[in-house]
Amino acid sequence: MNYRIIFIFSILFLLTSCQKERLPENTYTKEYQNITLKKLDNETISLSAALNNQPTVLIFYRGDWCPYCNVHLKDMKTIEKELIDLGYQIIAISPDKASELAKTHDKLSLSYTLLSDSKMNAAKYFDLAFTVDDKTIEKYTTYGIDLERSSGEKHHSLPVPSVLVISKDGRVVYKHSDKNYKVRLKSGEILELAKKHL
Repeated sequence: MNYRIIFIFSILFLLTSCQKERLPENTYTKEYQNITLKKLDNETISLSAALNNQPTVLIFYRGDWCPYCNVHLKDMKTIEKELIDLGYQIIAISPDKASELAKTHDKLSLSYTLLSDSKMNAAKYFDLAFTVDDKTIEKYTTYGIDLERSSGEKHHSLPVPSVLVISKDGRVVYKHSDKNYKVRLKSGEILELAKKHL
């Protein structure tokens, strides 16, 4: 009887060991290495390097021309210190080219990181990219908004405004997106989410 119990436990142990070996490796770091962005100084950086194994509140916004985005970015300043105290960093990404990022950075007196995703690599990876239709492009033109000038690209694509909470090991533990560009999470809500998913 004892031999039978030992045999059963041995089989269970082997099965558990095999299952552990078959588990896929965490590939987030490798995937993020392939997503390249631009810093304010126009230097290239991978998303992996930007995240730097640090819990991150990652924001996708439409651009410097969007007043709702500017209000949201400015609102994030009110919780920046608390997020840093929790170990987080804030990174905000838009299709704006580096020179446009610099305008936003200075205009709003931001101290957190802004990155350019002018080719929409990051937005596509997180399934946030969409193409603006011709009618809307014409409407934007009447407002003095030129997406090609802002991004330096002709794709006419934008990200759905979003907030992602990313863990230290690169997992997206929370994602909020809304196609209604006027709907944004308030800074207080983001802070509570960051605490919850730390």
